[in-house]
Amino acid sequence: MIEELLMPIRNRLAELHPEISEWRKELHSNPELRFELPKTTAKVTSLLREFGVDAIHENVGISGIVAVIKGRETSSKKVIGFRADMDALPINEIANHDHISRERGKMHACGHDGHTSILLGAAKYLAETRNFNGTVVLAFQPAEEGGGGARAMVEDGLMDRWEIDEIYGLHNMPNLPIGNFAIRQGPLLAASDFFEINVRGQGGHAAMPHLATDTTLAGAAIIIALQQITSREVPALESAVISVTGFQTDTMAHNVIPNSARITGTARFLNNEIQKLVVKRMKDVIEGSANVYGCHAEFQYVYGVDVTENEMLCTDHAIKAAISVAGQERVATNIEPIMGGEDFSDMLKTRPGAFIFLGNGASAMLHHPEYDFNDDAIPIGSSWFVELAEQRMPI
Repeated sequence: MIEELLMPIRNRLAELHPEISEWRKELHSNPELRFELPKTTAKVTSLLREFGVDAIHENVGISGIVAVIKGRETSSKKVIGFRADMDALPINEIANHDHISRERGKMHACGHDGHTSILLGAAKYLAETRNFNGTVVLAFQPAEEGGGGARAMVEDGLMDRWEIDEIYGLHNMPNLPIGNFAIRQGPLLAASDFFEINVRGQGGHAAMPHLATDTTLAGAAIIIALQQITSREVPALESAVISVTGFQTDTMAHNVIPNSARITGTARFLNNEIQKLVVKRMKDVIEGSANVYGCHAEFQYVYGVDVTENEMLCTDHAIKAAISVAGQERVATNIEPIMGGEDFSDMLKTRPGAFIFLGNGASAMLHHPEYDFNDDAIPIGSSWFVELAEQRMPI
């Protein structure tokens, strides 16, 4: 496949492909979670030193890395940021390849090993050539998977300390063909929130339900009522998802009505006003449904990441670079938004930028125990970053 795409890919990055793939496989074999990334950060910083970048700053946003590469000229004063995430997921890998995870209960099931390797490949190329007028700042981010790593880096001064003007990132997409890109202006990924509902009642004997207040029945009513919010109260042309992902009671006995029940789930939105409406209605529905069955419900709602929203001009720049790498026919420029969440949104709230999907070919879906990043995508992704640097900061 790579041989078929050599023309649009930088020749040097095609040459580096086997080496970058080895970095990726080493990262894949040694997955680490959230902010605890000692092996990963050691590998990244070691390679950056080897490349001869101008500066390396460690422990930004707890365990993030910031690297600086200055162009052959810097008279433009422009600074472009590139981001890659480094953390893995708490999943047991199912695979028979040689680079399977060595850490029980941890695996790179979202391709962050690939994203990190792609940006490292771009860093090596840019440090060698420096064919741009300005500065490239590389942000290797921890804790994208629910830990708030992007926010931690922003709060530690990522944008201000390194005077970043605009920032870009990518994510692999299973079943998008290798060599393809996909993007849209405006909302690309959803705000991603989480909730927990604790239903309290009066347990009792299952043969005498009239002497109890049934938390299982109340919980079931709550779950059904929640689904009616999105189908009947959210405008049909707006996007909202409420998914209940867990329902547990405090007993496993067949003849006991439980005293309490716990419901967990996630809510997703592309519009902040719809988010406000849904959260209010969730509270009303939960409390009302519990009361109908003589129970009490406690509702906890946790705001996660915001909508990942691509800025108009930066989206155009991202598309132009993608077309230079892959060709017009391989770049989808107005895809439907996806209801997954991405904390790159915290970076886009502070600076204009854009986020793009990179084809991973036929593969298991993200967060699946059989997923693996497709190394054929590496030189394509690295070339996209390089094109952005050179197009946005021409000599």
